[in-house]
Amino acid sequence: MGDICNLQIVKAEMSDHFLLTDIAFKAKRHWPYPEIYFKIWKDELTITSDYISKNLVFKAIAENKIVAFYSVTENKKGFFSGEVFVQRGFWLEHIFVLPAYHHKGIGTAMIRHLKTECKSLQVEYLLVFADPYAKGFYDRIGAGFLYASTSSVPGRKIPVYRINIS
Repeated sequence: MGDICNLQIVKAEMSDHFLLTDIAFKAKRHWPYPEIYFKIWKDELTITSDYISKNLVFKAIAENKIVAFYSVTENKKGFFSGEVFVQRGFWLEHIFVLPAYHHKGIGTAMIRHLKTECKSLQVEYLLVFADPYAKGFYDRIGAGFLYASTSSVPGRKIPVYRINIS
């Protein structure tokens, strides 16, 4: 436990896309998922420079290296991604922390930061498809469970939460 001193949260640069993708895969691999899931999640977990240029993407820097990131996207209308319905609105699409930096307050610091960013954009709330292993994190930050959604992994459900900005 213990918070990281001198944590900086700054806008991601397009050139960070490889590092952010690496963080996403390493963070997700921390959990005991079968390898087949990572084939399904390949596109979901891959961050491109184009993605960074079109969305709100911030990186967390500790000990002079990028250790985490989050991204917020806006869907102007609801749509299906395979079997998954993604409703209209603002979404916390990614929030990942390298496993070596878990339980150091970085995720909570990023949530505080994203709330400040979202307030400035007059966003009232974010929706998030939460990893089932991260349920405790979302409960601790005060997010409200909305419903269980179909997942991109066939036969699997994942929780959808609402994070109020105010």
